[in-house]
Amino acid sequence: MRVVIAKCSVDYAGRLTAHLPLAARLLMIKADGSVLVHSDGGSYKPLNWMSPPCTLQVLDPDEDQCAAGFTEIWTVTQAKTGDRLVISIAEVISDSSHDLGVDPGLVKDGVEAHLQELLAEHIETLGDGYSTVRREFMTAVGPVDILAKDSEGVSVAVEIKRRGGIDGVEQLTRYLELMNRDPLLAPVNGVFAAQEIKPQARALAQDRGIRCVVLDYDALRGMDDPASRLF
Repeated sequence: MRVVIAKCSVDYAGRLTAHLPLAARLLMIKADGSVLVHSDGGSYKPLNWMSPPCTLQVLDPDEDQCAAGFTEIWTVTQAKTGDRLVISIAEVISDSSHDLGVDPGLVKDGVEAHLQELLAEHIETLGDGYSTVRREFMTAVGPVDILAKDSEGVSVAVEIKRRGGIDGVEQLTRYLELMNRDPLLAPVNGVFAAQEIKPQARALAQDRGIRCVVLDYDALRGMDDPASRLF
């Protein structure tokens, strides 16, 4: 991974356009080819990014760019969509590279991992006609817990949590953004499934068109039959 702290401006051109004016920012170039632009705030989410497959070119500035004080221009191009992320660098404050090795991946706690296994086996919990395609469907930013198909054959990405918070919704949103770029999968709907979903997370999910499902762990294990309850 290459980590650069630089004074730069950033322009994104594609389906949407965005501009970040000149400021000191953290630039991350990962081994998988992804490029992320961070500020010293906003929690974990980058200000802008480009997901692989993409190419990074470092170019000399033209006359106007030189006059504006820029020393080099990074152009990151997405191979599938043609979207471009242009990072105009005025000053490099720090530049270092690190070999992080092979990441073992996220190790989930027993209950969450078991929820994934049980829901994959009983995917009809999400609705009649649902079928499981596979568990741990890999994307460029991590694995989706379950990739399923609904009764109409539409792809569904399912993210599973014990307690569903805003972070989980943001995580699923990133997965959906990437998966919907793949013509073999799109359109892809999202389901946020948890034993408990916080009101703020539910509101955010609904705003983004993501369906929320509350999971009954005992019922999935066959230890509790909701139909037999009096209350």
